[in-house]
Amino acid sequence: MPQNEYIEEAIKKEGRRLDYAERKRKREARSPHVHAMAARETIGLKAKILNRQNRVEKIEIRKKIKAHEEKLSKTKKDVSGAVQKGALPSYLLDRAGAGSAENRSKVLSNMIKEKRKDKAGKWAVPLPKIK
Repeated sequence: MPQNEYIEEAIKKEGRRLDYAERKRKREARSPHVHAMAARETIGLKAKILNRQNRVEKIEIRKKIKAHEEKLSKTKKDVSGAVQKGALPSYLLDRAGAGSAENRSKVLSNMIKEKRKDKAGKWAVPLPKIK
């Protein structure tokens, strides 16, 4: 066995610390803070190199996200199939009928008027009739 694999050998033999997973999770959660601090504090040529690396990483991530979205959109298009004849586009679906908005507003105003009448009727005290 090579001499430089003593760490792996010790892990196989003894195992890891009990809190290894938690410490690793916390270290990974903290890493953006460390990277941000390094980006703030570097100056000169090191800053240029770091900025170029960050830019390249961002571009790669954007490409991966875009490719994933295209893959998802292709599968959705394949599943949906052809557009039915006479189907409304999505921006017209919410205003399905031109008069429906007017009807809704009329119904709402009538409901409000009825509620007002009911409230007025509740508090009206019947007057005794004089003989």
